[in-house]
Amino acid sequence: MRHTLAILFLFCWFGGVAQPYGYYLEPKAETKVILKSIFSLEYDEEHEQARWVFYILEPGYYIGDAKRKSSFRMDDSVSTVTAGNADYYKSGYDRGHLIPANSMSFSQKAMDETFYYSNISPQFPSFNRGIWKNLEGKVMEWTRAESRLYVVTGPVFIDNLGTIGPNEVTIPGYFFKVIYDPTGSEKMIAFLIPNEKCEKPLQAYILTVDDIELLTGIDFFFRLEDEKEERLESERFIWGF
Repeated sequence: MRHTLAILFLFCWFGGVAQPYGYYLEPKAETKVILKSIFSLEYDEEHEQARWVFYILEPGYYIGDAKRKSSFRMDDSVSTVTAGNADYYKSGYDRGHLIPANSMSFSQKAMDETFYYSNISPQFPSFNRGIWKNLEGKVMEWTRAESRLYVVTGPVFIDNLGTIGPNEVTIPGYFFKVIYDPTGSEKMIAFLIPNEKCEKPLQAYILTVDDIELLTGIDFFFRLEDEKEERLESERFIWGF
């Protein structure tokens, strides 16, 4: 694909826990990757939210004293200016986290960074507090079982639901989450979920990674060996249920 997502992991060790501090990602030609302390993202100015965010999860990331301050703020590292409070005020939509705050409990700085509007998308309340929350909980379970997961998540701008606020923030029609387990018997799993109240179980929203690539134009984990990438991304894995 012309637009690729490239990931190079560099690690430094604190208390025996591997933490990524650098990434190499290739965004669309007209944008750039925004690096945070423990995650990275590509901001989509047209839609006033991230095109994707990438992060690594380990069991220890959920443990710590970081406080959830719920202090949403604009992200000054985005040169074109992000969405802000005025866009979401009385909009009827939740300020939905792409990276959940509690997955950064080990670091106050990392948790605070999840409240930048560059990590926020408009989500229908029953979606954000329902199936999206359930999926985040399931990912937490998998992290504890698998030791390390690589996660990419973001909106899918198909069948959008209009816009909110003075910056005309797009309300995505869907959200995706792609998860790669590099440990043991390697596997991937991908979800595409409509931005609405969902009654079906999570398993009903599982697709292949190839399916998500076609919908988003993102080439996930392309640094993997070709044969491995093709095998993992073409199979519809259903694991951990």
